[in-house]
Amino acid sequence: MRILGLDVGSKTIGVAVSDELLLCAHPQKTLQRRGTKKDVETIVLLCKQHGATQIVVGLPYDCEGNEGHRAKRVRVLGDALAATGLHIDYQDESFSTVEAEQVLLAADLSRARRKEVVDRLAAAVILQAWLDTEGPRSKATQEEPI
Repeated sequence: MRILGLDVGSKTIGVAVSDELLLCAHPQKTLQRRGTKKDVETIVLLCKQHGATQIVVGLPYDCEGNEGHRAKRVRVLGDALAATGLHIDYQDESFSTVEAEQVLLAADLSRARRKEVVDRLAAAVILQAWLDTEGPRSKATQEEPI
């Protein structure tokens, strides 16, 4: 089993996938938005290809920690995905793109190459944060006696 991670934007969706042990997130691809129905079809197909029944969707909060207009648009896609039978979890995506940009700058990628891969890397940051706090490894450490 694997889990997909999504960084949903207005023009693109960054996609990441976990490894089979649910320990590490790996950037996969960037999808161009084509409308909710077509986006759902594409993501469902990706889930089938990777054997995923669960998706972690990055949820944007405003500077006060509230869900704003962007979060509502992301939830529309999440609700549509949930309607297909997939399990959807949301993860705070605050600063995921900033973190992804810092990694890409440190790797000395050109501006064009950074633009090409930043969304999928942001999806990996979102998924990794979820795996670290909600995944099987984090639950095992939470259950250990002190």
